Amino acid sequence: MPVQGTPDQFVGILRDTIVAMVRRDGPDLSARQLGVFLTVYLGEGPHTVRGLAASLNVSKPAITRALDRLGELDFARRKTDPQDRRSVLVQRTVKGAALLREMRSIMGEAAAAAEDEDAKASAQPANSQMAAKRAG
Repeated sequence: MPVQGTPDQFVGILRDTIVAMVRRDGPDLSARQLGVFLTVYLGEGPHTVRGLAASLNVSKPAITRALDRLGELDFARRKTDPQDRRSVLVQRTVKGAALLREMRSIMGEAAAAAEDEDAKASAQPANSQMAAKRAG
């Protein structure tokens, strides 16, 4: 289902989502950590450090640092690939899946609030015109 809206609306939804995430109890994620997290949870796996680095166009050490933090928070887990012991697989966790559900809910609420504001703004000129007709 394609999402409709303007870039300003999307930025507003992103802002409202980030503010809600910052205000809630729990740890904050940096933009890089959030990018790695969302890539792991929304992209087809299996995910490797090398693959994430290539996908996000950042260095492997940057991915490793982000995964260190995600691992501390139990949002992702690293495991040696049993088929290639030189490769490290990145796995999802139950706690990470719960965070993603929370983010989806917060973003849905932010999008609904943005739609309500747009509807009110669209109705305002019509209401002004009707009031002018009644007055005139």
